[in-house]
Amino acid sequence: MHPYLWGDPERAVALPEAAGAALAHLGASPSPEPVQPADSRLPEVVLPNRARAAIESAVGAEHVSLDPGVRVGHTRGWSTPDLLRLRSGDASDAPDAVVFPGTHEEVLAVLRACSEHRVAVVPYSGGTSVVGGLRPARTGFAGVVALDLRRMDALLALDAVSRTATLQAGARGPHAERLLGGHGFTLGHFPQSYEGASIGGYAAARSAGQSSAGYGRFDEMVVGVVLATPRGTVELGSAPKSAAGPDLRQLVLGSEGAIGVITSVTVRLRPVPRERVYEGWRFDSFDTGTAALRQLAQDGPSPTVLRLSDEAETAVNMADPNGEPGGGSGGCLAVVGFEGADVSAKREAVARVLREAGGEPLGTGPGESWREGRYRAPYLRDPLLAAGALVETLETATFWSGLPALRTAVTDALTSALSAQGTSALVLCHISHVYETGASLYFTVVCAQAEDPVSQWREAKRAANEAIRAAGATISHHHGVGTDHRDTYAQEIGPLAVEALRAVKSTFDPAGILNPGVLIS
Repeated sequence: MHPYLWGDPERAVALPEAAGAALAHLGASPSPEPVQPADSRLPEVVLPNRARAAIESAVGAEHVSLDPGVRVGHTRGWSTPDLLRLRSGDASDAPDAVVFPGTHEEVLAVLRACSEHRVAVVPYSGGTSVVGGLRPARTGFAGVVALDLRRMDALLALDAVSRTATLQAGARGPHAERLLGGHGFTLGHFPQSYEGASIGGYAAARSAGQSSAGYGRFDEMVVGVVLATPRGTVELGSAPKSAAGPDLRQLVLGSEGAIGVITSVTVRLRPVPRERVYEGWRFDSFDTGTAALRQLAQDGPSPTVLRLSDEAETAVNMADPNGEPGGGSGGCLAVVGFEGADVSAKREAVARVLREAGGEPLGTGPGESWREGRYRAPYLRDPLLAAGALVETLETATFWSGLPALRTAVTDALTSALSAQGTSALVLCHISHVYETGASLYFTVVCAQAEDPVSQWREAKRAANEAIRAAGATISHHHGVGTDHRDTYAQEIGPLAVEALRAVKSTFDPAGILNPGVLIS
């Protein structure tokens, strides 16, 4: 992937005319041309020769790169501040080297070498972190390497009877689906970052795909995991469920490379669905639509996809990037998707619930348009940044009873923080993942870039984090902790739990080389 352009360059999109007019209304003006990657400001390589030799011995010299372009391509992740800094030519966080292991044993050897020579290691597979998960602390280390698992992308095993498969961590979403599809199965995990994210990243950040209502979150799909640490291998998952002590699989899931490198994951599978139907429903208000989603989540039946955009998001067409916003009739747009062998019966049952809850059917147009265009949103960020817009997202989750107050608090915090910096902001929100007891809220923020847009967003994000914490919600539902959420996460779980996590890290990683400063300080 290009260091600061998302995805396949052949699929790049232009900014719609209406969006350009809206940005002008917000006061945005075109940004300067981005610095080309070849002209980025890179730090000198400080990796000691002995450390480099030990790493090359582990994987082969041909699989260790100090090439400037490769280093830039492994600098930070895909948050808007990450991209803004790269567009300005700032690659100061670039690793000294990028290492490409081919086996679990090679990962172990690299970790041992780096532990011996005090070299920090950033596990890297998809590289799509949007919370600073690829920005390690560097102080006290002899150097930093990115450990890119792209060579480890195979399907290691498939058990059609149990419906499980073991995939190496470097397999990206589309490749994993091709591997499984050849056997008639799907993972059913389709986050918006699907084109770039990987199996290992899904596990390390507790990813949630857009079809979570039907297929579940990624952590619910995992039945086994293999972890490489500087002290050896941890292999977990001898049965689907177990009462043999605490489930340590859950300790590895969400660990963000801070205690070890996930090298393979065993996941449960579903048959490739025979039929897919996606449709749109209109609700007069977000509150009415939320009540309808809660009823389906608690009492069923459950569709495969269940999303609700608020009035603002519906109006600006973010929920349906290819079609009419909300059917062109105002209110709030819900996207409801069905996959499987019993689509007709489930669709009729869901329709009865939604009608009784005040929903108006819009047909398959808005739903199918969303399905076809659901991976386009990341492509829109590039032209938005070029047009001078600051566009970023954040997410959280809470119980149903606290959802309305949480939405208001985060929206107010964002608009107030950006207004204090002299910019008017458009704050959009949708529900994208539902459970019996609660749901997630996903916010998109658009405003004109200030003179220092990185600091501009930092202040807005700080205010949003404080509002989330004050509301008693979680700091992240599926983006993870990284460095952006680390301090708030510590407040969320409390000092004793932080101490326990530090003890786990110290046990697996005594030298503290694994993604230092990420998840826990």
